[in-house]
Amino acid sequence: MVLSGRDLMAGAQTGTGKTAAFALPILQRLFPQASASASPARHPVRALILTPTRELAVQVAESFRDYGRHVPLRSTVVYGGVDMNAQIQELRRGVEILVATPGRLLDHVHNKTVMFNQVSVLVLDEADRMLDMGFLPDIKRIIALLPARRQNLLFSATFPDEIRNLAKALLTDPAEMQIAARNAAAELVSHLLHPVAREKKRELLAYLVQTRGLKQVLVFTGTRIGANRLAHQLRRDHIHADAIHGDKTQAERELALEAFKAGKTTVLVATDVASRGLDIEGLPQVINFDVPHSPEDYVHRIGRTGRAGLTGEAISLVSPEDMEAVAAIEKLIKKKIERVLVPGFEPNAGTVATVMGKPSRQGGEPSRRHAPRREPKRPPADPIFSKPYEAAAPAASPAAEEPKPRKRKQPQVAALLGGLKRP
Repeated sequence: MVLSGRDLMAGAQTGTGKTAAFALPILQRLFPQASASASPARHPVRALILTPTRELAVQVAESFRDYGRHVPLRSTVVYGGVDMNAQIQELRRGVEILVATPGRLLDHVHNKTVMFNQVSVLVLDEADRMLDMGFLPDIKRIIALLPARRQNLLFSATFPDEIRNLAKALLTDPAEMQIAARNAAAELVSHLLHPVAREKKRELLAYLVQTRGLKQVLVFTGTRIGANRLAHQLRRDHIHADAIHGDKTQAERELALEAFKAGKTTVLVATDVASRGLDIEGLPQVINFDVPHSPEDYVHRIGRTGRAGLTGEAISLVSPEDMEAVAAIEKLIKKKIERVLVPGFEPNAGTVATVMGKPSRQGGEPSRRHAPRREPKRPPADPIFSKPYEAAAPAASPAAEEPKPRKRKQPQVAALLGGLKRP
């Protein structure tokens, strides 16, 4: 489909080789224009790939480099969080394939270090995440700089309605390809839910890592501050942990990721932004410390495990206030997630049944009728509260009762020796 030059809107489960689906055809299409010349003029940008995050940009660039190892086509990647000078030098050398995040690419446009007049292929990878992160205005600015005649490829793991609206405006008579059910989770990933009181989540996470002997766990939190705090608390529990999120420099993120891949770090705590593009070979477990508000984010989080035909496990630590989000996730993936209580970490008795999702009847047994509720004994009510209102008796008139004469108080007089004598 890509080789034919037709616009395409394609979706697939994360971890199924989506990057290769567009990288290999692009390399084949550009191969006739490849040049061994050292002149930058012979290496204009011909394919532009936009991604929402630095991690995904690096992963896509590595795929192009690996797949095109024996093809004389140059490629590079530009993203924020690092110095631009090295990127400028790469661009001035000339590259046919440019992978970029929208913000940093516009920085290069402003500095006039990149030209798009010969771009023939535009790829939007993880388009749903780019919309979620507010990149739509940047994408429109970039598209306005491209030649009108080009091939547009829109790839995404999920396809909410907003993406379809973008596709209508961007793509011309596109072919549509859906490898798996829309917004489907990976089939090789098992799902497990541990109900827990919110204040005990961190203790339960440490307990699971230590008692189950987990060696490589990717943990997701909802905020960057929460990621830092959780990693710090796990280190205090003698668990090798680090955090990766947007507030860290690219060098710090790469260092943390490499240590995790090498097995030096047991737990890597990440935010949703970092979840896109993380490609960790053979990752066995993903834990949702904070349940995502968007069910699509759940699909992307757990997509870090169970990749390339391997099995994986997705564990969620769920407190009673997370149940609305859990219901949305179960509706999206069309599966009820198994609930397992961990002794010592259960929510309070009043909310256990709600979190466990237990119906009134279990195992076909008739529901038991509850005994009538006994009202607690109360002391007899004060009759003043039950008597009907009675008006107070009218006050007596002044004539009916004579006031008693008031005695004047005699002042006290101190007598000194030889002083006052009384008869």
